Amino acid sequence: MKYDFTSILDRHNKDAIAVDVETDIFGIAPKGVTKPEFDRIPMWVADMNFPTVHTITDEIIKRAQHPAFGYFAPSDEYYDEIIRWHETRNGVKGLERKHIGYENGVIGGVVSALGVLCSAGDNVLVHSPTYVGFTTDVGMNGYNLVLSPLKKDADGIWRMDFDDMDRKIKEYNIHTAIFCSPHNPTGRVWERWEIEKAMEVYRANDVFVVADEIWSDLILFGNKHIPTQSVSEDARNRTVAFYAPSKTFNLAGLIGSYHIIYNDYLRDRISRQGALTFYNEMNVLSMHALIGAYRPEGYEWVDELVQVLGSNVEYACDFIDAHFDGVEVSKPQGTYMLFLDCEKWCRKNGKTIDELQRAGIEVGVMWQDGRQFHGPYAIRMNLALPRSRVVEAFDRLEKYVF
Repeated sequence: MKYDFTSILDRHNKDAIAVDVETDIFGIAPKGVTKPEFDRIPMWVADMNFPTVHTITDEIIKRAQHPAFGYFAPSDEYYDEIIRWHETRNGVKGLERKHIGYENGVIGGVVSALGVLCSAGDNVLVHSPTYVGFTTDVGMNGYNLVLSPLKKDADGIWRMDFDDMDRKIKEYNIHTAIFCSPHNPTGRVWERWEIEKAMEVYRANDVFVVADEIWSDLILFGNKHIPTQSVSEDARNRTVAFYAPSKTFNLAGLIGSYHIIYNDYLRDRISRQGALTFYNEMNVLSMHALIGAYRPEGYEWVDELVQVLGSNVEYACDFIDAHFDGVEVSKPQGTYMLFLDCEKWCRKNGKTIDELQRAGIEVGVMWQDGRQFHGPYAIRMNLALPRSRVVEAFDRLEKYVF
């Protein structure tokens, strides 16, 4: 491969909660003490342990060499690179500069959209298992989550329950839904017919859609991301979509996401909502990081990255099937996260999910409590590490935990 996905990156004392966190941060970090003979393998928070593509740091360094950082406006190049990225990666046509707006983060954008589409106390539909950010931020901003559970089919693939969605929308008088595509935490990449059917349910019930598509670049095994807004003219005007280079290129610490909104009225109102505090403003280095990410080298880097992630997913799922009797996992089609269902193992071995999680942390496997994602016996695992670290983690789990 052209890029480095094998070197073990030392992130200690480099502003990385993935490796430096010692206490339960925000209520989502792993709880427990690691034995001194084990180093910690970061497999919880959703960032990657690979060096990002060099064009990002090149652009940041080039800009930082100029010693003035005053007020600025997003450049034409910023918008052009976003438009080119979506056309090249997802076949998006007709995307214009006016449709794109800056957001500090996808969750902040989701909350801004809800502020326009909902009133305090309104119910919002979301599929479960559910991203922990939805659980916390939506509730803290005065809205109520109504869960429509995904169901596994005979092949173990997570599917939407369209009848349940329709029923919950009617029962709870819902006018806004959050649609996660690809889905976090299951890693499901929706097929076009599934998105079309979901959007028909939303259309029939006059429900606006807030689409979190932050994982849309990390698609595995030949699957394809279908932008929610692309499936129909109604979906194009009913949906507010959020994207970011942060998951794709590991730029969360730089801050910088963006929305795509085709509906003029919704775009005007949501942009206004996000600007009310005057803190939803772009960082100049973040702008140059995105431009660097979306250079031709960034396209190559992502293509290699998804091969590495897919190989890690194959290894992990095969290992679990062969060695961890009672642990179930549906192979993700996108993202780099596994969502383990450990209920059968816990019941068979007389262990609680807390005991199981602590046993992993004791041997340095820093995985995440899946109950925060509405999985009662679940553990979430990050596989965006060099293969040697993934192998070491699963060897420890086999020898000391399972």
